[in-house]
Amino acid sequence: MAFSSGFVTIIGRPNVGKSTLMNLLVGEKIAIMSDKPQTTRNAIKTVITTEDCQIIFIDTPGIHKPKTKLGEYMVHVAQDTLNEVDAVLFLVEATDSKPGAGDLYIIEQLKKTNTPVFLLINKIDLIGKEQILQIIGNYKELLEFHSIIPVSALKGEGKDIIVKEIKKVLPEGPKYFPDDMLTDQPERVIVAELIREKILQLLSDEVPHGIGVEVLSFKDRENKNIIDIGATIYCERDSHKGILIGKEGKMLKRIGSLSRVEIERLLGQKVFLELWVKVKEGWRNSENMLKTLGYKK
Repeated sequence: MAFSSGFVTIIGRPNVGKSTLMNLLVGEKIAIMSDKPQTTRNAIKTVITTEDCQIIFIDTPGIHKPKTKLGEYMVHVAQDTLNEVDAVLFLVEATDSKPGAGDLYIIEQLKKTNTPVFLLINKIDLIGKEQILQIIGNYKELLEFHSIIPVSALKGEGKDIIVKEIKKVLPEGPKYFPDDMLTDQPERVIVAELIREKILQLLSDEVPHGIGVEVLSFKDRENKNIIDIGATIYCERDSHKGILIGKEGKMLKRIGSLSRVEIERLLGQKVFLELWVKVKEGWRNSENMLKTLGYKK
C-alpha cells in the first residue's frame, strides 16, 4: 500500500475557530482557545498518522492588519506557510453571510498560490441549510476552491470528511514524525500557552493582548511524582500588573489554579506551579523580548 504524507495549513481571520478545528482533527487539546482575536501567535504543528498516511496540520495566527512587531511576526507566520504546504484549509464563519474585508484580503493572498485550497465553513450548527448554500454561492464567485466543506469544529461535525478530502491531494511520502507524536511543540511551550489561555479567558480585552508568558523552570521533584514549574507573566503596564495579581493576589491564584489543572492533564502527573508578574513596557515591539518568548521567524 502506498503511503502518503504532507503538510496542511489552517488559515483564516482571527477568532474563526482555527485552533478549535485543529484540536478536533488531532483528537487532543494542543492549541489554546479563547473567544478573543489573535489568540494563536505561532505556527503550531499537530500530526495525524493512519495506516496509509500522515497529515501534519499547521495552525497559524489569524491574518490581520498588524500594529506591533509581534503583530507583524504573526502575520508573516501565517502568510509564509501558504506556498510551503500541500493543502490550505481556509476557515470562515457561517454566521457571516458575506465575506468580510479580512476574508477578501486572505482570498487575494490565496490567488497567488497554486496550492489546493479547501473552504471550510465553520459554525454551521448556528444557521440553517439555506444560509449555508447562500454562503457557498458567495464564496464560489471569488475563488475556485478544490472542495467546500461545511463543519462545526465545536460540535465535531465534518472531521472525517476533511481528512478524507485531504488524503486525495497528498503526495506519496515518508513519515515525518513517529506514530505516537501529536505535536512538535515542546512541553514548556505548551505550558506557557496554557497559562496564557487562562489569562485570555479570565481578563478583559485590553490586558491579554499585552501578555507574554515565559517558563523559567521545569523540573521533576526528587523522589516524588511532582513537576515544579515556575513562569513569569509579562505585561506592559503597572495597571495591568495590578489587574493580573488582583486584590490580595486572588486573580493570580485563580490563573494559577486553572492553569495547573490543564497542565496536569497534559503531563499526566501532579504539578506545583509558581507564577510571577513583571512589567516590560512595549515588549511587543522589542526584538529581544520577542525572541525570549519564542516568537522567532
